[in-house]
Amino acid sequence: MRILFVIPGWPQKSFWDVLYFKFPHLSIATLAGLTPPHHTLSFADENLQPVDFNSAPDLVAITIMTPLAPRGYKIANRFRKMGIKVVIGGIHASNMPEEAMSQADSVVIGEADEIWATILHDAEQGKLKPLYHQSHYTRMELIPPADRSVYPKKGYFFENMIQTTRGCPYHCEFCSVTAFFGGTYRPRPVEMILKEIESLRNTPGYIFFADDNFIAKPEHTHRLLNKLKDYRLRWVCQAPITIARDKAMLKSFAGAGCHGIFIGFESLNPKNLEIMGKPQNNIDFFEESIKRIHDNGIGVYGSFVFGYDHDTVSVFDQFLEFANRTMLDGAFMPILTPFPGTKIYKRLKAEGRILTEDWSYYDMATVVYRPKNLKIDELQEGFWKINKGFYSIPSIFKRMFRISSIKRRSNIIFMPMNFGHVPAVRKAYRTFTAPGFT
Repeated sequence: MRILFVIPGWPQKSFWDVLYFKFPHLSIATLAGLTPPHHTLSFADENLQPVDFNSAPDLVAITIMTPLAPRGYKIANRFRKMGIKVVIGGIHASNMPEEAMSQADSVVIGEADEIWATILHDAEQGKLKPLYHQSHYTRMELIPPADRSVYPKKGYFFENMIQTTRGCPYHCEFCSVTAFFGGTYRPRPVEMILKEIESLRNTPGYIFFADDNFIAKPEHTHRLLNKLKDYRLRWVCQAPITIARDKAMLKSFAGAGCHGIFIGFESLNPKNLEIMGKPQNNIDFFEESIKRIHDNGIGVYGSFVFGYDHDTVSVFDQFLEFANRTMLDGAFMPILTPFPGTKIYKRLKAEGRILTEDWSYYDMATVVYRPKNLKIDELQEGFWKINKGFYSIPSIFKRMFRISSIKRRSNIIFMPMNFGHVPAVRKAYRTFTAPGFT
């Protein structure tokens, strides 16, 4: 069969469409690596180039996140009108299977690694089922190296994304990871991780270990770090703030080539953290944690969610002051978005605070619910204030050009990222049109 993998594009001029740095979907390359060799694979990411509807595939496989679901459904229905079978998967389809089934010939709920070959066999036989659901969570020892040959040769900032684990042991209210992986946490055999590193076509470049929690099983992490020292790589990962309490782990991170850690601080208000279900986050330790990580030459990319119940208009200035004072290397600053399947979605829906279920607005840059201690326009304007403020030339110089930060080795990735975001954020702001919910 001729199989076409499709990534729907962000709306033109949206916050994410204008960002210069584009990243591939690891899930597609993973499925490509699991595809029997007699199939022919092609790939279309609308964020890089248009979908060729004249390519005549036998099967189209579309993965959708919530804000891209409307576009994904349009692509699916256009192929279906041509008589081409379409299977849809991903987080949104998994949480809204009945909705997705109305737009596709087949829907996959949850992980598809161990049933992908079955899906393809059924499609070949003309017996594609309307719904597939793997009976158990994927056994990580069965995942071969991803097949990145399906990616285009140009267009992505970098493609070296690898999973060393899946899932997260935490149960944050706003996070879709727990809903998708059921609170499981599964390490991948270190030998298989190393095999995938050796298969990368763009080494020695940066690697992003795309785990939701890189350190939840320290013994696995230490085994991997001891091996990574021999590869002389530069890499970034995601980890909770608790990493800063383990000085030996931090030292091992630095020795193994870590240049940056994505950390979910989430809020500067302890009451918000309590609602979120983030007991591991102690605000009194935030500043010290950043310093400890910086002292090891590692950059900190912090995530902060805005619009939680105890946020007021003061939160935006408070954040910018904190970010400049602690010299945060980068930040992800979304508006709270109640994605289907999450605890926060269920809570806000029960409280009658959801403003729309037009998924195209669920882009983490648009207010789609009624905040408790902020007006809708205050939260929307505050989002742009912090994004424009953080990614501004004065802020970049305050954070990255002090004596203590100018020589940090992580600047090789964070410097271009910061300066690249400056025009992108401003362009997104100029083209943004608020939906006008009341």
